[in-house]
Formats: sequence, C-alpha cells, structure tokens
Amino acid sequence: MLAMKIDKQALRKRVLLLAEAGGKNVAAALVSEFHISRQAANRHLMQLVKDGDIVPSGLTKARIYQPAIKQEVTQSFPREGLAEDVVWRSIGAPVVKDLPENVRDIWHYGMTEMINNAIDHSGSPSIHVAIRRTALHTLGWVADDGEGIFLKIQRALGLADPRESILELAKGKLTTDPKNHTGEGIFFSSKMFDSFNIFSGNLRFLHDDGSRDFLVEYPGDAPGTFVFMKLANDSTRITNDVFYKFAAPDELTFDKTVVPVRLAQYEGEKLVSRSQAKRLTARFEKFKTVILDFTGVESIGQGFADELFRVFATAHPAIDLVPMHMTAAVQDMTNRVLAGTN
Repeated sequence: MLAMKIDKQALRKRVLLLAEAGGKNVAAALVSEFHISRQAANRHLMQLVKDGDIVPSGLTKARIYQPAIKQEVTQSFPREGLAEDVVWRSIGAPVVKDLPENVRDIWHYGMTEMINNAIDHSGSPSIHVAIRRTALHTLGWVADDGEGIFLKIQRALGLADPRESILELAKGKLTTDPKNHTGEGIFFSSKMFDSFNIFSGNLRFLHDDGSRDFLVEYPGDAPGTFVFMKLANDSTRITNDVFYKFAAPDELTFDKTVVPVRLAQYEGEKLVSRSQAKRLTARFEKFKTVILDFTGVESIGQGFADELFRVFATAHPAIDLVPMHMTAAVQDMTNRVLAGTN
C-alpha cells in the first residue's frame, strides 16, 4: 500500500495552533488527524523544534509544546514629548518588516493609534509598549498608568456606570477630545485585528473576529489601561476594506456602525426598559446606518422594543436601523411593536 502524502504546511499550521491552545497531546492529535504513525508525528515535531517554531517541555509521554518566540521587544517611554511614529519605527516596524504588506499596514495603524491615545488621553507619566512574534501570530500591547479609559469616558460623558463606556466605544465616533481626535482609532483597530482587548479597572472590552464584541467583568482593579492586539501573520485582511465597510456608498465618511446590543445588557439583566433603549441609542444620530447586532440577546421587553423601534425611529427618520441575528422571541416582540405603528 502506498503511503499517503502529507501536506506539511497544513500539518505545521495545525501543530502551531495546538501549541497555542496549550500544547498537550500534540503527537496523538497528529496521528489521529493526519493518519500517520506515532514515529512520523514525532519526526515532524522534532523538525519544528529544530526550525525554532515550537519549544518542548516535560517528559516524552507528557510532553508539552509551546509556541517559540521569534522576536520580542518591550520598552517603556516617558509620555511627555513622545511621538507614536518614533515608537513604531524603533520597536514595531522591525518585528513585522518581512510579513505581508497588508499585515504590516494593520500593525502600523493599530499600534500608532493606541500609542497616540495613551499619549494624548492617559495622563500617565510613562507609556509601555511591546510586540511579540511567533511562527503563527504577532501580538502587541500598549499600556499606561493613568486614570483608566473606562473611568475617563464615564467622567467625560457623565455616564452612570463605567460599563456604559464600553457600549459607547463599540459604537465608534467616541472621543473625549473632539478638537484633536475623530474617535475612530479604537473602533477601526478593533475590527482589523483577530483579537482586540482593552483591560481597565475591573472591566474588559473584547472584540474577537469570531465572537464579536462583549463585556467581561472580573475581580480586582487593574490600574491604568492595557490594550492587547493579536493578528495572524498570514492574515488576508486589508485596512481599506475595513474602512470601506463602514463608509457610506461612494463616500469615505464613517457613516455606518455595528452596535452589539448585548453590551447594553449587564450581567443578570434583561433588556426590558426604555432607559436601557435610550442608553443604547445615545449618539446614534452621528450615523446614517446603525446595524443592531442582537447576538447573545435572547429576548427583549415591550418597553425596550417600543423605545428603540418606534419612539427613536420615528424621531430620527434619517437614521436607518438594521437589526440582525434576532432570536424568534426578539423578532416577535419587534413585530408586535411595529404592527402598532401601521
């Protein structure tokens, strides 16, 4: 019987993904998925170790493989007088210089926008920047020791709760310094990366390419702001495609947004009240089209639906509200409200 030809690139990528996921039982997974012998699986793993793509640890039978760090730079800078393009050229650009142009463009945009935000808004004495590259992904983070982004937005906008800051960030066009900023940096950066996280206080804003935006609360009170970004080294995403996705037809203006409705729903709550709907629709007038993503929302109350789809929609006829990913229960309540307007 002829041996099956192995797709070495597919096997390599699978090993790297398994390593990122914890790196346990990798050889067994290769035997099962690629229909090769244990000896052949071990040979492939040893080659990846030799190539510097993965790092083994532990005994043979319980060996764990972790992604090898190809390059890593971490540096702190005094905030006063700092320029984001200087930081990018000194520590960011050299790490991604041989990656595809579209990937380099995303890192250039995201890193400089986040560094500039920290320079202009944090008030921190220092800005901390890092970028790390493995065989599969590049990861970067920007941190400061300032007030914290969610508290600053809460204070600047007069919000009742710092959790409302995350909903406002997700909408886009949010800035506490409108004379010098458009409020687009975080919005577009979050859409360009495979994973984009902001940690501050006890809150975490996460945008994941697969699971979209959500809010996580965790114990503790982390000082300042920590922004984390991750992108596959072979990503096909293009910066202009992301910009055009939220631009009006035949225009370059940022006139469309996607709002994760579940960010208006705090833990243990349901979306039932008019005040929740008013919180959701705040600043919608900055856009021509608002796509309402109901992913993760099982049901809504009559008051919430009426305020959103009748009261707000009637008062703002120039704004196109486009719901998506509704459950049957959410759709039924929406239909009930809209039936009353006919």
